[in-house]
Amino acid sequence: MVFWLSFRSEGAALWLWSSTGLVTVGSLWFTFGQYKNSLPGIKNNHNWFTSLSSRGALAWMLAIFLTGFYVLLYWYPHLLGQGSDGASNSGLVGLFDPLSMFLKGKPASQWFVYGAIYTLTILLMGIKFIYKYRHSKYQVYRTISIMFFQTTIAFILPEIMQSLNKPYYDFKNIWPLNYYFFFDWNIDAMLAAGTFGYFMLFWGILSFLVITPVLTYYFGKRWYCSWVCGCGGLAETAGDPFRHLSNKSLKAWKIERWMIHGVLVFVTMMTVAVLVARFTGFRNIFIIDSGTLSSWYGFFIGAAFSGVVGVGFYPLLGSRVWCRFGCPMAAYLGILQRFTIKLPWHKETKRMSKFRITTNGSQCISCGNCSTYCEMGIDVKAYAQRQEDIVRASCVGCGICSAVCPRGVLRLESL
Repeated sequence: MVFWLSFRSEGAALWLWSSTGLVTVGSLWFTFGQYKNSLPGIKNNHNWFTSLSSRGALAWMLAIFLTGFYVLLYWYPHLLGQGSDGASNSGLVGLFDPLSMFLKGKPASQWFVYGAIYTLTILLMGIKFIYKYRHSKYQVYRTISIMFFQTTIAFILPEIMQSLNKPYYDFKNIWPLNYYFFFDWNIDAMLAAGTFGYFMLFWGILSFLVITPVLTYYFGKRWYCSWVCGCGGLAETAGDPFRHLSNKSLKAWKIERWMIHGVLVFVTMMTVAVLVARFTGFRNIFIIDSGTLSSWYGFFIGAAFSGVVGVGFYPLLGSRVWCRFGCPMAAYLGILQRFTIKLPWHKETKRMSKFRITTNGSQCISCGNCSTYCEMGIDVKAYAQRQEDIVRASCVGCGICSAVCPRGVLRLESL
């Protein structure tokens, strides 16, 4: 720890590339050694018999480490080397100064470090995931998509935009997941950026009002949760060894529905309050001050839930804790995917999404692999045995249930 805290940027480039190089080589070595002889189909790999993936001592150590890192990142960045003046970094933050200077001409911040580590993790674990499920084209294609969107759209592009004196903006981060989109400081920054800023504002509004409903109608929530989203990308790649830990009980499902829709209501109320305060000056539309509401949401949901719990608890609760219980975007997409509406020009109700997983129950041997490896806590086997299509609001269409089925019972469909 003393070494890291006393680190200075003179040899930062050498340390950065050598350390990331060693991590990359080690990760690839493990990946090819672990899965080079793997066969198509079931990917059990003794998950319940290793300490790391069965809530053993290693899992608890990793959970404590990840949780501690997020706590430092959000609330004690100076312990990671974040300089108070933003230009005299040391420690872990200082290590990334060369990369930050290359991309945007400014020293690194704790958020730049987080983005870089997050992206590197998805790239390396994505390669591991692709090699592990290389027999499934669907898994290969969607993982490549995740890696592309995280690297180019979520990390590199926003940093380059900052180098051009444009606001930081992740074009794939859509409200309500991007809860601060309508905050005064964000809107003011976009308006101050001129024509391009107006485009960013227009794109953000268009994304959740038009693009999201249309794509969800044709492809279900998988287009975002399993092909685009960085949170889902980390869960699918780095969280893959822990997917079987998700709670499949009816009680967990009931808690999930109340919590995730509660967060969606919270972010909607907070956004309405912020916009009313901006345009009318009235800050207490819901009795509580709009600034207080936004700060509560940012602390409890934006930081503590999505970061500390959402990632830190991978080894204990599974890889989709945030997606199942807290993500407002997942709740919004789930409503579009699952529920039916009565359109004026149709005599019958229409589902708001064509996506579902179809089953051929006559071929099911009740092995339970599909339910075991569903990271969203869905008892897939029960649907298959009843020969029912799986149309659940929580299903992210990852397709792993289909990939691990030894009989080809499950099929992803857009009807």
